[in-house]
Amino acid sequence: MKKTLLSLFLFVAAFSTIGIRAQEKPPLTWQDIAAWQYIRPYNTALSPDGQWLAWVDGPTEGDLKLVLRHTQDTLRYDFAIGGTATTAVFSRDGKYAAFRESPKRAEAKAAEKARKPLYSKLHVISLPDTQKVVFEKIKDFGFSGEQPAWIAVSFAAPDGAPKGDDAPKGTDLLLYHLATEKSFNLGNVSAYAFNKTGNYLAYTVDANGQNGNGIFLRDMATGITTALDNDKASYSRIRWNDEGTAFALLKAKKDEAYKTPVYSVIGISRINGDHTAKVIYSGIDDEHFPKGKGISEHGDVFWSDDLSTLFFGIAKLEKKAGKADGPGNADSVASKDSIKADSAVIAKADTSQAGKTAIAAKPKDKADVEKPDVIIWNWQDKRLQSAQQVQQQRDKNFSFAAAYRLADNRFIQLADSTMRNVTIGPKQLYALGYDYSPYEWSNSLDGQSYVDLYLIDTKNGEKTLLLEKYYQSAARGIPFAPNGKLISYYQDGAFYSIDLTTRQTYPLTAQVDASFVNEKDDHNVTKPATPHFGWSEDSKFVFIRDNYDLWRITADGKHALSLSDNWKQTKTQVAGAYRIYPNDKAIDLKKPQYFAVFNDATKQSGIALLGAGKTSLQLLFMDDHGYSGLQKAEDKPVFTFTKENSVKSPEWLASSAPDLANATQLTENTPDQKHYAWSSGVRLINYVSDHGDTLQAALYLPAGYEEGKHYPTITYIYERLTQGLNSYAMPAYPGGGFNRTVYTSNGYAVLMPDIKYKLNDPGMSAVACVIPAVKAAIATGIVDSDNVAIHGHSWGGYQTSFLITQTNIFKAAAAGAPLTNMISMYSLIYWNSGSTNQPIFEASQGRLTPGYWDNWEAFTRNSPIFHIKQVQTPLLLLHNDKDGAVDYTQGIEYYNGLRRLNKPVVMITYKGENHGIAKDPNKKDYAVRMLEFFDHHLKGKPAPDWWERGIDLLDMEKHLDERAFR
Repeated sequence: MKKTLLSLFLFVAAFSTIGIRAQEKPPLTWQDIAAWQYIRPYNTALSPDGQWLAWVDGPTEGDLKLVLRHTQDTLRYDFAIGGTATTAVFSRDGKYAAFRESPKRAEAKAAEKARKPLYSKLHVISLPDTQKVVFEKIKDFGFSGEQPAWIAVSFAAPDGAPKGDDAPKGTDLLLYHLATEKSFNLGNVSAYAFNKTGNYLAYTVDANGQNGNGIFLRDMATGITTALDNDKASYSRIRWNDEGTAFALLKAKKDEAYKTPVYSVIGISRINGDHTAKVIYSGIDDEHFPKGKGISEHGDVFWSDDLSTLFFGIAKLEKKAGKADGPGNADSVASKDSIKADSAVIAKADTSQAGKTAIAAKPKDKADVEKPDVIIWNWQDKRLQSAQQVQQQRDKNFSFAAAYRLADNRFIQLADSTMRNVTIGPKQLYALGYDYSPYEWSNSLDGQSYVDLYLIDTKNGEKTLLLEKYYQSAARGIPFAPNGKLISYYQDGAFYSIDLTTRQTYPLTAQVDASFVNEKDDHNVTKPATPHFGWSEDSKFVFIRDNYDLWRITADGKHALSLSDNWKQTKTQVAGAYRIYPNDKAIDLKKPQYFAVFNDATKQSGIALLGAGKTSLQLLFMDDHGYSGLQKAEDKPVFTFTKENSVKSPEWLASSAPDLANATQLTENTPDQKHYAWSSGVRLINYVSDHGDTLQAALYLPAGYEEGKHYPTITYIYERLTQGLNSYAMPAYPGGGFNRTVYTSNGYAVLMPDIKYKLNDPGMSAVACVIPAVKAAIATGIVDSDNVAIHGHSWGGYQTSFLITQTNIFKAAAAGAPLTNMISMYSLIYWNSGSTNQPIFEASQGRLTPGYWDNWEAFTRNSPIFHIKQVQTPLLLLHNDKDGAVDYTQGIEYYNGLRRLNKPVVMITYKGENHGIAKDPNKKDYAVRMLEFFDHHLKGKPAPDWWERGIDLLDMEKHLDERAFR
């Protein structure tokens, strides 16, 4: 009897265990990613009245929906929007929402293969009653400003419409009255823009044969339309001023004397007055305008705030062969009252004897002579020829900032061939000119970026040297005060301001007992700066952070106040400022201001509030979550922000309280997560590097973690990674093969350590930091010391390929796009930009200086290739043949070296791919192979055939067919 009862007990226990196991959630596989539902993080919008939040949701691969959710209750509406994410646009009064619907994903793929055009629809939703109107084949749209009675809908050109540079660009523009649902069609419109209030619409016409082309102004209240300028010309680039009382644009007209159209700038003003004023300026007949130049089609065109000056760009304007210098048939300066003074001077051919001789000397068949395809690299080139090739289109489109003053009919050139970069300040009183020319050659060699900084008076173009040989790498920008009369800058560990009217310099941080040298920046940069958060709206204060605390400092530097009250003691820092008032150009202390907060010791984050008129920050909350994306409704005190942690995806919350209290969760992100095995959380590990630095590492726990059980572990490295301790890793097909969530779901722990670098020892620094981190992780009892792998991509790939030459602690390694020979890499080309790698080594991530000829020991000591004989770790190597960041030869060199030594290595190359993998089939393929590789080495699963014996080229197609996305 006892035996029978015991047997029955064991049977029931066994059955119960089987039942529990049957209920265990499956791990997330790469095949599951395609259907993974999640909210797109960059397509959210909050209505101006704070009543509605819009976002886009849907699978990784598939058709999406746009959600409109009421912020005060549970009301929501879902709309199908096809295969492409879009962002909803709300009318200024919050009564309407408009968004695009693109073709479905399958339709788009079919159209792409068939090379058929694709069109979008526009949905306009009345939010009070959800009535909807849909417009087909749209190009773009826009509500009518602050008085959104209208929406303008621009339609795509019809099928079969003429194409090319000379084809008309105009299409139908529909003006739809939202309340009455009445429509007004404007034909052949090529550009349009409402002013700020929305009571005026400026638009250009570009019709067939340029018939009726011009710039027009429509009064939206009366419907009266005025032709402001008509010509056989094309018009573009409408830009209103902030007040909506004036706008500027470009006009292009063909001229027989020139190879390309001649551009003029048109300024329209006094729009709210009785008589609209117009000025047209081309510079062609202006003796002060630089010869061989014309107004550029690519430069910014705008009015000064006081409407005294038009700003634009100028660029090269070539005459046709045989045309004499002189003005062409183009518009010139108009008077204040818009009386256009047209002048036409016919360009005459060169009939001089010298001209005749030159023409006669030309070979008749010169155009037919086959020219060599050659590039000449000269040691004196300020930019490498490869850089010039990459930047060729930018150089062609480059325009030099210039201005035209109406009061004295004066042209002013602000930028020139030596001072190409010019920043025009607020109020357009002054501009800053950056002259790199004395240092451009040396900057291109070592990356130490110096510049001569000039002050430019925009009234007369007068230039004054402010800072000579200024080390711009440490500056992170030179912000103007909103009044346009002050700037602040950083130099040699301290911040300063300059009064531009008096040229007086003031030390801003001299009296502050804190360091403004960024202690976490270990690149080869001279005293890198801590963050500068900008000026106050009244131009009285600057906001500058030391390594932790935020300081409010008067413009003359005489008074400094810590707004965060010695947060350094707790390692809490003000991490950033939220710009929640879209119309504010600076920090308005009359309004509540919000700041991101981060604790460097605990990795907790939160939000702090600086109340209106207050002088100290109030910490609203700080915990083991990540917070971001704080925004405020334009008209109401409604706030939205996101909250996440390592196991919970970002959710959008809304609060109507200034202190963000009682926030309501609006979204339900990643609904599929509950169906899969998931990470049990994260541990923060403190450890000491071999250099004696106290560092930290994030250890993400595997799904189903049990205390006391050891787990296979992937060590993922780059530089400092623990700042993301509480960030969520969205399941996705990664460009580098690794996704943290997929690995933790599949039973791996993931270790992400911080790395601190010593100059001239990047590789050895990784060794000094990563190995102690692994040992500290093993000491927790979570990591299986016999089954630890390492992976990194790019700089992480370099460190991975180096670490396996220095240690056998890793059972397997995967290195993506690694630098492997610092000597050969140093002088190769960074093809994505065309520059050499030398600046990257000497002023950025490489942390090796000077060149290897004077630093041979450091270069060889930190190069994987010179220690290759010591490698014992099986290596999966990724290097694509069109890698524009780390040259393909770096991977080839390491692979062939390991192969020559009969070391276990497989290199995977995706044809035509750059530094990361962009094409989805390739992303999927590499992600699957990497997991197969680690599963084999760390979990004992069978070796995949491509690793065990390789795949012959002739068998590759069959191999891929058999895998058919595992």
